[in-house]
Amino acid sequence: MDEEHRKELISSLNTAMREASGCGVMYSQAVARRLGINSTDLECLDRIVLHGPLTAGALAEATGLTTGAITGVIDRLERAGFARRERDPEDRRKVSVCANPVVFERIAPLFEPMQRAALAAVAPYSDEELALFLDFLKRAREASLGAMAELRDVVPKTARRPRSRGRR
Repeated sequence: MDEEHRKELISSLNTAMREASGCGVMYSQAVARRLGINSTDLECLDRIVLHGPLTAGALAEATGLTTGAITGVIDRLERAGFARRERDPEDRRKVSVCANPVVFERIAPLFEPMQRAALAAVAPYSDEELALFLDFLKRAREASLGAMAELRDVVPKTARRPRSRGRR
């Protein structure tokens, strides 16, 4: 494969990933809206469902959010009835966040159309191709977390707050 063809292929892959990601974001927002929560909270809840009870620190690491932001997420998920904090019986200082059973009753059915569509999309591929996709998606996730950390550490000039001219 020549270098120009490879560049075009990578560019097309990047476009397809952006479009697929955008569709996933829009679907997640639609589900979150139906549940009365925001999409970030829904995505954090999904991490809890996928990986079992998580500490706030582990959830922050898994999502790329700050621990301060995660505290707000957990508070909102508790108020909505979707999650709860549980103290570790062996170390009372350690608190994990668990999904409430209502998640499986109310939220899971909303994702069934997306799950069916995804299963249909991957059905024609061989086990070897699926393993390649899985490897790629794991690498893409790690790259995304790195990019989020980098973005979080860089404060653009336009995002800085103006100095207050009022009284102190």
